[in-house]
Amino acid sequence: MDGSVTVITNPTVSVRVTSTVSSFEVNRRFNRGITIAEFKSKLELIVGTPAACMDLDLFSTSDKFLQKLDNNEALLGSYHVDDDCRIHVTDLSGAKSGEFTDLSKVEKFEISDDAYEKRADSIRSFKKNMKLGRFNEENRAKQEEALAKKEEEEKAAAEAIAVGNRCKVEVPGQPTKIGTVMFVGTVDFKPGHWIGVKYDEPLGKHDGSVNGKSYFKCEPKYGAFVKPLSVTVGDFPEEDYGLDEM
Repeated sequence: MDGSVTVITNPTVSVRVTSTVSSFEVNRRFNRGITIAEFKSKLELIVGTPAACMDLDLFSTSDKFLQKLDNNEALLGSYHVDDDCRIHVTDLSGAKSGEFTDLSKVEKFEISDDAYEKRADSIRSFKKNMKLGRFNEENRAKQEEALAKKEEEEKAAAEAIAVGNRCKVEVPGQPTKIGTVMFVGTVDFKPGHWIGVKYDEPLGKHDGSVNGKSYFKCEPKYGAFVKPLSVTVGDFPEEDYGLDEM
């Protein structure tokens, strides 16, 4: 042993990057072996400032100014850059903070619906030519037919359900719930026929009121509205959960 000390330095360093053209702080890792000129080129992709218009200041982990990174030929690792230090980019091109992120300053192209309808190079024109979406009359007719059929099925199912019926509710992706039918009919918050149910357990969403309108009464979190096809009426007695047992 000759008593010499070997210092091993991590070849990369993680720094915080800020700039005069943005209010955001970005964390990035860089190789200490790159020159300041190369470092500026990488920063250009991060902050948007041209490399030739950058002035770099190095701050400590506690944001105390240390020095300027002003030698383009020097290596990044030759400066006292440690993990979590901050490097601040000053844009010398005249760009102002928020210039690249404030969309209110971006000039917008506007066109009337009539003019857009006449364009042959628009997305709408492409969909028309390819008979896509609402422009596919055959598919649209099938969708409307399927929707009308489902509405008829829901109406028929609702007519077979009465207030006071015990019921089982089965909604895909949810556990089966048992309760009592409290409401049958249409509602203000969504179209179609709906069944209002008071569950035996607090597995619902409300107390029978939605958007300030009361459709039935129950305890909070015991009430819910479900589609008629999800409801099966029958002899479903309340379960004994052993609340009176020790």
